[in-house]
Amino acid sequence: MSGITEAAGTRGYRVAAGGRVGGTLTVPGDKSISHRALMLGALARGDTRVTGFLAGEDCLATARALGALGVRIERPHETTVLVHGAGEAGLSAPATALDLGNSGTAMRLMTGLLAPQRFDSTLVGDASLMRRPMQRVVVPLAMMGAQIHTREGRPPVEIRGTPHLRAIHYSLPVASAQVKSAVLLAGLAAAGETHVTEGTPSRDHTERMLGAFGVQLRHAGRTLVMAGGQPLRGTAVDVPADFSSAAFFLVAGCLAAPAGLTLTNIGVNPTRTGLLDLLRRMGADIRVHPRPRLTRAEPVADIEVRQSALTGITVTEAEVPLAIDEFPVFFVAAACARGETLVRGALELRVKESDRLAVMAAGLATLGVEHRLLPDGLWIRGAESLAGGRVASGGDHRIAMAFAVAALRARAPLEIEDVANVATSFPGFERTARAAGLGLEPL
Repeated sequence: MSGITEAAGTRGYRVAAGGRVGGTLTVPGDKSISHRALMLGALARGDTRVTGFLAGEDCLATARALGALGVRIERPHETTVLVHGAGEAGLSAPATALDLGNSGTAMRLMTGLLAPQRFDSTLVGDASLMRRPMQRVVVPLAMMGAQIHTREGRPPVEIRGTPHLRAIHYSLPVASAQVKSAVLLAGLAAAGETHVTEGTPSRDHTERMLGAFGVQLRHAGRTLVMAGGQPLRGTAVDVPADFSSAAFFLVAGCLAAPAGLTLTNIGVNPTRTGLLDLLRRMGADIRVHPRPRLTRAEPVADIEVRQSALTGITVTEAEVPLAIDEFPVFFVAAACARGETLVRGALELRVKESDRLAVMAAGLATLGVEHRLLPDGLWIRGAESLAGGRVASGGDHRIAMAFAVAALRARAPLEIEDVANVATSFPGFERTARAAGLGLEPL
C-alpha cells in the first residue's frame, strides 16, 4: 500500500494574511476509526470492507504492520480497503520490528492486540514516537499477565507473546481511549470478563466497532464489561469524515466566514465533539444537521459555521478529554476572542506529537498574543488581530494546521516550519485549505 506524499517535500507553509473562507467542503476519513477498522478486520473471520478510509501515513503504517503479521490487505481505491481477516489465532510472527511511523494510537492499540499472540514482536516508530510514553498501556496489560518491556516507559515496545492472559477489573487513572482500547483488544483473548471503568468518558470508537464486528459488550454504570473468547465477524465499515480534521475549518469559519462554511459528512460521535460545545460557549454560530444513521455505528452530520464574535471562556478539566486533539486550533480561537480564556487539567497535551502546550505558547508569543504557559494548561488574552512572522510547529501536524488558520486574523503573512507530518492525518490539507479560501502555499 503506497503512502501519501503531498507534504513530504514541503518544509513549510506560507499563508497570506487575512482573507475569507466559505463554500462547502469535506475532509478525509476519521483516523481513529480507520486504525480500528484495520485492526479488528485483521482479527475477524471473513472479509471486512472499509470505505472512507483515511489514506494518511499513520493509517498506512498500521496497514503495513498488519501485512507484516500475515494479514492480506487490498486497496482497490485510495479510500477503500479490503481486509482479509486472519481470525483470532491467524496472525504470524513478523520478520522484523513493526514500524508504526508517527502514530501513538497504532502503537498503543497494537500493544494490546499483540500481547496475547503466540509469538514475540517489537514496535518502533519515528523519532517523535520513540519519545512518547507507553507505560500507561503496559501497566494494565501486565496486570493481565502480558510480558512487555520498554526503555524507561518509552519505545521500543518489546512484547513477549503470552497466549493465556487473564481478565482484569481496571479503573483508568486518566481518561484515555487508547489505554481502554488496548485493554479491550487484549481482553478479547483473555479468560473471563474484562471490566474497564472510566471516571471521565473518552472516545468510544472501539466499543462501537467491536459491536459492529459481533462482540457483545455491556455497560454497568461507568464500567464497560466484555467477556473474552468472542470471535469477530468480518463486516462493512463506513468511515465518516474526521471531526478532528474538520475542527480547523470550524475555527476558520468562526474567524472569517461571513457567508458561511459547510462541512459535509462529518463524524459527530459525542465523545469527540467537545470542541463544538466550547466554541458555542464562546458565541460561535454553529449548526449541526444530522444525516440518517442507516447502518452506521457512528453518527454523521453536516456542520454549518458562520463568522462569529467570540468571547473567552474557562475550560474545566472534565471538558478536556472530549476535545483533546482539537486544543491547538482551539487556542487559536482563544487568541482571536475578546477577553480571557483559561484551560487547566490538560497535562496530556504535553505528551502528544510534541509538547503542545509549550509549542503553542511559543507560537502565540511570535504572533504577539498575551498568554501564560501553565504546568497543565494555558491562559490566553485574545487580541483583535495577530502579528505575522515565522512560527515553529515542532513537527506537529495539528499545530502546523492550527497556525495556518491563525493567518486569517494576522496583519502580515505567516510562515510555518516543519509541516511534513501533516500527511499523517490530513492528506490533501493544502488543497482543501486553498479551496476554502486560505492563501496557503508551500515554502
